[in-house]
Amino acid sequence: MRLELEGKSVLVMAGSQGIGLASALGFHAEGARVTICARGREALEAAAAAMPGCLAIVADASEPADIDRVVTQALAHFGSVDILVNNSGGPPAGLFDNLSDDDWEAAVNLTLMSAVRATRAVLPSMRARQWGRIINISSYGVKQPIAGLTLSNSVRLAVLGWAKTLAAQVAPDNILVNTVCPGWTRTDRVRSLLEKQAKDTGSQAADLAVAITAQVPLGRMGEADEIANLVVFLGSQAASYITGTAIQVDGGAVQGYA
Repeated sequence: MRLELEGKSVLVMAGSQGIGLASALGFHAEGARVTICARGREALEAAAAAMPGCLAIVADASEPADIDRVVTQALAHFGSVDILVNNSGGPPAGLFDNLSDDDWEAAVNLTLMSAVRATRAVLPSMRARQWGRIINISSYGVKQPIAGLTLSNSVRLAVLGWAKTLAAQVAPDNILVNTVCPGWTRTDRVRSLLEKQAKDTGSQAADLAVAITAQVPLGRMGEADEIANLVVFLGSQAASYITGTAIQVDGGAVQGYA
């Protein structure tokens, strides 16, 4: 299969670690020109060092001005943004009774509005070339709610609705919009979620991990590069007739048909 990614310009938001980094590495290995951004300079520089020619920009995806700056620099450096990977750290865990208006607004700003703003910024470049890919990193919680993740379960569904609607609007410009929904994956975010839950419940993070994997038919958590494989495919020419989808990569954890 030919992915035909050589020379394509890819922007991966929050691309210094976890699934974002794995996706950036995957695109780079296929010959794409990669831009990554993240808040932490040290992790960002380490990630860029693994991808010669990568453009790395310190930025906060929750800040509109930072998103505009990242896209402007990527366009100036590479001449286009052909593929956008909307990725961000997920909202914190919490039960409904413990969440304030500020918590909800922060979750919407980080998870939904970062994707909206980045997409708005890159669409003119994609329309000019009549080719584009917008890939959102979400969670299998959009298909089967995850206990304790009230904000994530709620706001990520808003991203899904936005992406599905957008897909129809930009399809005439040969721009494809899809969402990848990872299950439990060995990332720093999952480790921190398990540690917080263990602290709140007086249990051990290792025991919680065992309980989680017991509910996954494949019997284990996923690895970041297993999620990235789908991200890279959806960004390629090989995925030219796939748009408006939300695909989980979860080891079979979701038990519904949709």
